[in-house]
Amino acid sequence: MHKIWQKIGWLPATIIGSTIFALGFAFFLQPNDMNAGGISGLAMVAVKLMGFGSVGTLSILINLPLFLLGGLKIGKRFFVGSLLGMVLSSVLIDAFAAIQFPKTEPLLATMYGGVLCGLGLGVVFIFGASTGGSDILVRLLKLRYRNVPIGQISMVFDGAVVLLTGLAFGDVSKALYTGITVFVCGQVIDAVVYRFDYSKVVLIISSHHEQIAEQIGKKLDRGATYLHGEGTYTHNPTKVVLTAVKKQQVAELKELVTSIDPNAFIIVQEAHQVLGDGFSRYSKDSL
Repeated sequence: MHKIWQKIGWLPATIIGSTIFALGFAFFLQPNDMNAGGISGLAMVAVKLMGFGSVGTLSILINLPLFLLGGLKIGKRFFVGSLLGMVLSSVLIDAFAAIQFPKTEPLLATMYGGVLCGLGLGVVFIFGASTGGSDILVRLLKLRYRNVPIGQISMVFDGAVVLLTGLAFGDVSKALYTGITVFVCGQVIDAVVYRFDYSKVVLIISSHHEQIAEQIGKKLDRGATYLHGEGTYTHNPTKVVLTAVKKQQVAELKELVTSIDPNAFIIVQEAHQVLGDGFSRYSKDSL
């Protein structure tokens, strides 16, 4: 079942994510002349300047050359998934825009629109697709700059759209609100894409290191590594236990260590990603 989901999971995820994105854009952002950056934001600016057309239709037209580039560089599944995401989100933006949704106060629209758009994009990104446009460029850059979170890369592109929004609508407030939306959207994207990979790296300094390492393996089913250290005051050699655990195992680990050595020195650190046995597996498509 898991293998089947890995193969076809991108399809429902792309549909759901694109729908959430379109809802956030059409119900909260577009009525307030704001956007979440990207091609949809650029299309909104273009519609304003031209005085005709729709955001969804223009998004599709702008996306076409970018899809040729993305399909060649990233692969068939990304191309198909992103094509579906682009068409679906563009069509739904226009469809939802036709619904008379009550206009929301700008600051609330900024927050809710940013959260929904970021949530939708994050869901789509997780399964190796996009909603097109700048998402394709962001994905291509992510392959080049592996250590930069995808939400931060996205915000660089979207900053230019923020400026254009202010110029097109002749209102600094629109640009400032759009800037907040872009920031919120980027943060939510990173939270959705990376939060399930968060683990903890723990360093344990104790004279009972062998017993602690053994119990970590038995009770928590996690491996441990000895790091060779030396006390700066006594200059006595010591072994530091290094282990990586899931976030929900931290409390159990602390209880385990202190039950063996109440005076143990424990350092708990965030681990953005842990790859290997018992954790995530590396993939060239990973974000």
